[in-house]
Amino acid sequence: MSELVGVLIGILARTIEIYTVILLVRVLLSWFPNLDWGNPVLSTVSAVTDPYLNAFRGLIPPLGGLDLSAILAFLALQLIQNLLQQSRGFFYPSFY
Repeated sequence: MSELVGVLIGILARTIEIYTVILLVRVLLSWFPNLDWGNPVLSTVSAVTDPYLNAFRGLIPPLGGLDLSAILAFLALQLIQNLLQQSRGFFYPSFY
């Protein structure tokens, strides 16, 4: 049973890694104001990441046109991922 929990935690940690990459792509694309966000790929990226980013936009207002809330969003994801990896070692001890 504990091995299953360890595997599930590993899957969740990997999902957060993938989401972090998608979030990074979203932040980098925001630097290009002339992009057509009606494009299905871009609108999907926006739909997946904007609700998460909006949670942090209320905490840190933009400073001089720079949206620094993404930094806090990345830090939160990193913290969650680190906690998951530590707990995975608790449930599924092995050497990786």
